[in-house]
Amino acid sequence: MKLAVPEKGDDRMRSFIYVVRDRAGIHARPAGFVVKEAKKYKAQAVIVLGDKRADAKKLTELMSMGIKYGDEIKVEVSGEDEEMACTALETVLKEHL
Repeated sequence: MKLAVPEKGDDRMRSFIYVVRDRAGIHARPAGFVVKEAKKYKAQAVIVLGDKRADAKKLTELMSMGIKYGDEIKVEVSGEDEEMACTALETVLKEHL
């Protein structure tokens, strides 16, 4: 999987940390909400857990990460509408996870 990385010197990427509060972790339903929201934006969104990375617009990648209750994930968003996308993804995580 190849993920776009902001070019050197490009500081436009936004990110936030989220601790998963859902006892079941990231399972199909909340992952679907995350993917649906991420697809609304042109910005690239990546979910990071340790050394694992997943495109937030791809359900199978997100599900394959095995994110569990209490895991601290980082969400990295970059692109032309990154600020709106970052805010929206944080809201979705808080509402569904």
